[in-house]
Amino acid sequence: MNNYRPFAGMTPAVKVIIIINVIIFLLINTVGQKLNLDLVNILGMHLPQSPDFKIYQYITHMFTQQGLAHLFFNMFAVFMFGRILESVWGTKRFVIYYFVTGLGAAALHSLVSWYGVHNMQEQFYAFQSTPEPGLLAEFVRAHVSNPKFVSYAMQIVDQWNQYPSNTQFAQMGEEIFKNIIQAYQNTPTIGASGAVFGILLAFGMLFPNTELFLMFIPIPIKAKYFVLLYGAAELFFGLQNSVGDNVAHFAHLGGMLFGFFLILYWRKHSKRFY
Repeated sequence: MNNYRPFAGMTPAVKVIIIINVIIFLLINTVGQKLNLDLVNILGMHLPQSPDFKIYQYITHMFTQQGLAHLFFNMFAVFMFGRILESVWGTKRFVIYYFVTGLGAAALHSLVSWYGVHNMQEQFYAFQSTPEPGLLAEFVRAHVSNPKFVSYAMQIVDQWNQYPSNTQFAQMGEEIFKNIIQAYQNTPTIGASGAVFGILLAFGMLFPNTELFLMFIPIPIKAKYFVLLYGAAELFFGLQNSVGDNVAHFAHLGGMLFGFFLILYWRKHSKRFY
C-alpha cells in the first residue's frame, strides 16, 4: 500500500483541474449545506440581467459540479482525454485551450440565453397589450416543466375563461409571466461541460482514426465520427429547446466551436500547431 499513487499517470494541469472540482464539490455538499450557504448560486454563472450576476462566475462556474454523476462524468472525460492532449501540447497550451473553450462555451450560452430572455419579454409585452388566457397558457406550457406550477397556472386560465371580464386574472397572469422570466434569468449554469466538449473535439481532430469503445455503442467508433455525432446531437437538442431540458446544449457547442477555431489558428501560425 505504500506504493499506491492515486494520481499516477495524470498530467499536471489535469490533476489540478480534477482536484479543484472535487474540493468545490465537497464544499458545496458539506460546508455549504451546514452553513446554509448556496455556493452553487454564488459560483454558478448567471446572465448579466440577473441581480446575482458577477463577472468572476465566468471562471468559477467551470469548476462547480453539484451532483456526483455530474462530477464523475466530466472529470472522467478530463482524465481520459485531457491528459493525452496535455502530453501532446504541453501544460501551458492545454491550459490555454481549456480556458478558451470553457469561456467560449459560456459566451455562446449567455448569448443564446439572452436571446431567450428577450423573446420571453416580448411575449410578456404582447400579453400586457392584449391580456388573454390563451397567451398565458401558451407561455406556461412553453417554459415551465414543474407540474405543480403548471397545474396552478392552468387553474387560473380555466377560471379566467369562465369569468373573462374579471381583470384580476390579467394581473395574476402578469405575475406568472414575471415569475417565470425571473426564474429563467436567475438560474445559474454550472459545470465543466463546455471545456470537456472542447477536449473531445480536440481529441477527434488530433486522433481522428482512434477507435473508441463506448458503453452505449456496442461497436468501436472512430473518434472523428464520435465527435461529429455528439456535435450533431447537441445542435439538434439545442434547437429543440424542449421544456424541462436543463442541459446547456449551446454551451457544449460553444466549447467545440471555439476549440475548432483555436486549433485551426495554431495549425496556421505554428510550425507544429501543438
